[in-house]
This record gives sequence, structure tokens and C-alpha cells, in this order.
Amino acid sequence: MVQVGILHYTYIAIIVFILIMMIYKKDIVLPCLIGIGIIGYIATGNVLNSVQVIYKALVVSAREFVEIIVIISLISAMSKSLRDIRADEFMVKPIKKFMTNPILSFFILGFTMLIVSWFIWPTPAVAFIGTIMVPAAIKSGLPAIWVAVALNLFGNGMALSSDFFIQAAPAITSKALGIDNPFYLIKSSLLLWSVMSISTIVSSFIMLKRDIIKNPKEKLEEVNEVKTILVKMSTKIIAVATPLIFIIDILLIYKFKLKGTEATSLIGGTAVIVTVVVSIIKYSFKSALGEVAGSIKDGFIFGMKAFAQVIIIGAFFFLGSKETALDILGKSAGSTGILSDVGLYISERFPINKISVIMMQSFISALLGVGGSGFSGLPLIGTLAQVFSSSVNINKEGLAALGQIITIWVGGGTIIPWSLVPIAAICDVQPFELAKKNLIPVSIGIICTVITAIIFL
Repeated sequence: MVQVGILHYTYIAIIVFILIMMIYKKDIVLPCLIGIGIIGYIATGNVLNSVQVIYKALVVSAREFVEIIVIISLISAMSKSLRDIRADEFMVKPIKKFMTNPILSFFILGFTMLIVSWFIWPTPAVAFIGTIMVPAAIKSGLPAIWVAVALNLFGNGMALSSDFFIQAAPAITSKALGIDNPFYLIKSSLLLWSVMSISTIVSSFIMLKRDIIKNPKEKLEEVNEVKTILVKMSTKIIAVATPLIFIIDILLIYKFKLKGTEATSLIGGTAVIVTVVVSIIKYSFKSALGEVAGSIKDGFIFGMKAFAQVIIIGAFFFLGSKETALDILGKSAGSTGILSDVGLYISERFPINKISVIMMQSFISALLGVGGSGFSGLPLIGTLAQVFSSSVNINKEGLAALGQIITIWVGGGTIIPWSLVPIAAICDVQPFELAKKNLIPVSIGIICTVITAIIFL
């Protein structure tokens, strides 16, 4: 029989407090840091050791996330280099020719956002294609609010919740789940991700059609299209070669069955090569010595800004997982993992089944997404999936994937206004109006996904 004590009750109480802070849109970095210190003191019974636990937790968390931070930083550096020579404009120019009506524009814009976001993440992707394709979409008759919906659902929803190529999201979840290779999580997520994506996009498309029928003569907003610019031959070559190189990467990943770190390394190395080549072409080899350093620096600034909070939040939730708690708290206090103990304790005393576990995972995942940062909840999502799967006969990778999909769709985000600001700004719409348009389709998608999980997990 598993016994729980003051350490476990305190940890659960701190988690509840953190969830309440997220509901009220408060930053949870400070509560997590204080929580680590409190747990450290209870576990060790020593003030000095509790201070050391804070540092150890951050180091362990950073160690778990360092590969993700590096790949995001390198991709960001490459994106900036391509924008500097305006290769991004040339890349999407041919696609604009097909945006002749609202329906085509919605899907062309959406799938372009999906593909680009898979490789450089949604935030850089918005800057990458937004200023070029948004005016063309609006000119075709697609209202600005639906332009924003397309960018948001396909980018922050479909692309970010899957993250097939950069693999930042599945890597974070996998670490907390206790598996080293995120490929297993990605494989288990395919069905749930497909159901979530298709049901949400179809629902949104039906609403778009109704809006067009209801307001057929809606006045189009005046937009300033990007002026035609003279593009150097070298820029054209880079614009064509870059996507081809990444397509070759995908083929190599498939052919040689590269997974996890191996696949990420190929994508990251390619990003570095593209960044270097672009800098040399633009500035010459001598000047590129400094420019490459500047691009890499900007990329790592972006990466650290994106993950600084995740490292601290992850440090707290890693206390609940057996694999990482052992490194942080030591053998005596962290040998089994705090949340693992709680999960086993509950399973021994209260009847839980697959349906109740899926419903709890879904509810907590949505709650975590309310904070407006889908990634901050991933460490807890993975840890909970590990705990629940030890008590119920259920696919732990699938359960973790369910949580990842829901929390990123909610908070990554598509229905939390304060996470929609970048896309809303690009499209000149209000974040709250965009969140309102997304609410019904995303809710339908979550319901369909939960039902699918109950049937197939």
C-alpha cells in the first residue's frame, strides 16, 4: 500500500493554487519557484538543502529542454535571415495567384500557414507570410476576421498541437511522461490530432459559408498590398532551394527512419547551413562573420524568451515524476515521484476507469490552456498521463497526446484572447472577436476528440 504524507498533500495544494492563478490569468513563475523551495524543505528538512533543490530543479528542467530550445533558436535565426533578403516574399508569391475567391483563400492561406508553421513555428510564420498573403486574401473577398481565423486554426491549432518536425511540444510532453523518444507520442497522437483538426476546420468552414451567405455584399476593407520589388537572382535561388532542402530532409527522415534527436539534428543542422549561406550571399564572406553571429544571437534570444518560463514551470512539475524527482530531491524523497505516489494511492482506494481518466485528463488540459500558454502545461500533462496509466489499463502515449492537443489548442492558442494578439494585429482585428469566432469550432473539435479517445484509447 502506498502511503501519502505532508509532502504529497503540500504538492497537490500548490498545484491547485497554480491552477487557480492560471484561471485568473496570473503569471505562475513565482508560485512555481516558491513551491519548489517549500517541497525541497519538506523533503530534506533542511533550509540549506531546500535552497539547493531550487537550483537543482532548474538545472534538471533546463537539461530536459535544452535540445528544444536550441532547435527553436536555430529555426528562428534562419527565418530572420530569409526575411532579411526578402526570400520569404518570393516563396509565397506564386501561391497568391490562386487566391481568387474567399473559399480558396481560406484554405490556401490556412494550409500555407500549416506547412510553414511546422518548420518555423506559428509566431515566426505569421511574420513570414502574414504581411504578404493577408492583403491578397482580403482582396479576394475573405473578411479580415476569417483571414485571422485561418491563420490561427491552421497555425496555432493544427501545426503547434502536432509539431511533427521541430518536435518541441511532443518532446516536452515525452520528457514528463518518462519516454526518451517523442516519435512514440507523435505516432499515438495521429488519430486524435486528425479528428481534432478536421472537425474544427469543417465547423469553422461551415460558419464561414454562413457568414458569406448572410453578408454577401459586405464592404471589403482597404488593404495595402506589398509592393512588387526587384529580387536578386541569388534571393530567388535561396527562396526555391530552402523548401526543397527541407523536403529532402523529410524524405531522408522517412528513408532512414530517423527519430527524436536524430531527426531534430537534421532539421537543426539544415537551418544553420541555410542561415550561413544566406548571410554569405547577402554580406560577402568577410562581413558574414559578424552577421551570422548576429542572426544566431537573435535566434537564441527568441528561444530563451519562449522557454524561460517553461523551464521554471517544468522544474516544479518534474518533482512529480519519478525519473526527474530522483535527480532533484535525492533517493530518499524522490525515489518514486510525488504525483506517482498520489496516483497509486487514489487507484488503490477509489474506483477509477478509462472514461473517468480521459475526462479528468481533458478537463485539466483545458484548464491549463486557459493560462494562454499551451506549452507551460505540458510537463503536468505528461506527468498526469504517466500517473493515470499506472492505475488504469490505457495507452499512456495516447493519453498524453490527448492532453497535449487540448491544452495547445486552447492556450497555444485559439480561444484565449491574450494569446491571439500577434495574428490579430497582422489582420487588424480584435483578439476578443477572433477568440469568439474560434470558440464554437474548437469546442466541437475537443468534444469529438474526447469521444474518439474514449473509443480508441
